[in-house]
Amino acid sequence: MVFSLPDALVLLGRWLHETGYRFTAITPASHARVNARHGASVGRSLRDVFGWSRPFEPGLLPGDALGWLRSSGLVEESGGLLRSRVRFASLGSALYAHSAYPTLEPEAVFFGPDTYRFAALIESELQARPLSPGARILDIGCGAGPGGMTAALACPAARPALLLADINPRALAFARANAALAGLANAAFQQSDLFESLEGRFELIVANPPYLVDDGERTYRHGGGPLGSGLSLRIVRESLKRLAPGGRLVLYTGAPIVGGRDPFLDEVATVLERAGCPFSYREIDPDVFGEELDAPAYADTERIAAVALVATPAGRPAP
Repeated sequence: MVFSLPDALVLLGRWLHETGYRFTAITPASHARVNARHGASVGRSLRDVFGWSRPFEPGLLPGDALGWLRSSGLVEESGGLLRSRVRFASLGSALYAHSAYPTLEPEAVFFGPDTYRFAALIESELQARPLSPGARILDIGCGAGPGGMTAALACPAARPALLLADINPRALAFARANAALAGLANAAFQQSDLFESLEGRFELIVANPPYLVDDGERTYRHGGGPLGSGLSLRIVRESLKRLAPGGRLVLYTGAPIVGGRDPFLDEVATVLERAGCPFSYREIDPDVFGEELDAPAYADTERIAAVALVATPAGRPAP
């Protein structure tokens, strides 16, 4: 039997959940170090296969699971060993499907430490000010969908309407499966270049856009602009037109610090102040993706910080 990508991911995710599978996705640099250790070249457990992305003997998985992988193109073979093209990571009580390590393909769907920080930011924001009943949530550039799904799961009593949007159709396939795994049956999905194909306004817009300078301009990683902040700035500008009265934008992104200054903050503050839009801004982590500082684009950058921006329409105080 041939399974669609979302259907295969749902079947795999439900099976893994039943086995008690849990895995925390770490940075690519740390992942490479762990996989380079002695004895880590071949997978011997489900965490090795679906977490560490290690090659494995075909007999390690039951026939059904191997069938789901094969029928949906989620497994590759080399030298008699198989390798899963999908990983599953834990976030709260949910499992999220995303691309295997290393994420080299242009359409790869990424999940890592930024995802956990992004989800924690959304949860703390909604604890401080919950959503109103029937609120519309938009996760723009949703990837695997954890941002919007975290928001929807944090306010079940509000019965929010969730829209997951991404320019990458593969990301939407993963998001569709992850929403089904989380029981969010009413989530909607839309392929769109940011707001281009979307209609209406939203009480909550969440975004965790790519913010690095990537020579290959991979969709999940390349933020555009001289220091990778181009897409984040575009989201801020375009969100102002799509926030409902009393709504808010919760943006998690990276900010290169140059000579002790934050150029992204300088630019975004100008945009928001001109629009009369109150906002709050803070560093969540002062130093992420330090290995990127070796790249020519960051020759004058002293660090890359993970930052949180919360913006509200005019007339409402920033949280």
